[in-house]
Amino acid sequence: RLRTGQRRPALIAGLLLFVQIATFNVGVTMSNSSHSSMMINTFVLWVVLIEHFITKADQLSARKLIGLVVAFGGVLLLLLRTDAVTSAASRDQPTLMGDAILLCSACILAWKVIYIRHALKFVEPGKLIFWHDLVGVVGFVICSALFEKLEFGGFTTPAVIALIYQGVFVAGICFALQALLLRHHSASQIAIFSFATPLFGVGTGILLRGDQMTPMLVVAAVCVAIGILLVNLKKPVVISD
Repeated sequence: RLRTGQRRPALIAGLLLFVQIATFNVGVTMSNSSHSSMMINTFVLWVVLIEHFITKADQLSARKLIGLVVAFGGVLLLLLRTDAVTSAASRDQPTLMGDAILLCSACILAWKVIYIRHALKFVEPGKLIFWHDLVGVVGFVICSALFEKLEFGGFTTPAVIALIYQGVFVAGICFALQALLLRHHSASQIAIFSFATPLFGVGTGILLRGDQMTPMLVVAAVCVAIGILLVNLKKPVVISD
């Protein structure tokens, strides 16, 4: 139950969730798995830029700046080559518009992460996540009723597998393991591993969706991964006598 002063933060967080997931899904339909994985993971870089130039919560170091340049260089390589990428084996063809929407979704995700940090000053974590999810779901239902044809599609095998994967593995086991690791390691140590996500996204996109593995795609994925790693990597603490 939300107390006075908690309703607005929960509503804003839920609206940010709705807009971010909505733009992500629209972008994915106009792109492919490899591009989607790389674009959405640039949210880490957007967080750094927002915290440096707008909220002033963190300052850019030379290492972080190099990481931003390398990662955005990879994204630019991908955007410049999007319209030229075609493959008969691929089930999904990327478009410049789709990649641009995904980049916007990543920026919105960064704002959501930063706002949730702010909202936690007023709302307990469990309560905030519950209401932020509820507001998002209500937004999805309204949007679907307005713009989509509602019909029962049946419990097909792909649909059931997708729900199990998203519900049990991603939202269940993944978050549980993360919470377990956070009991023994700092958040920054765990965040470093996010640099591998674009590489896994590109790999699975090639294996499962027939995405075309071009040299430019590999270079872009490595650039994004290295950039995120440089941004997340913390300077080692030197203990002197």
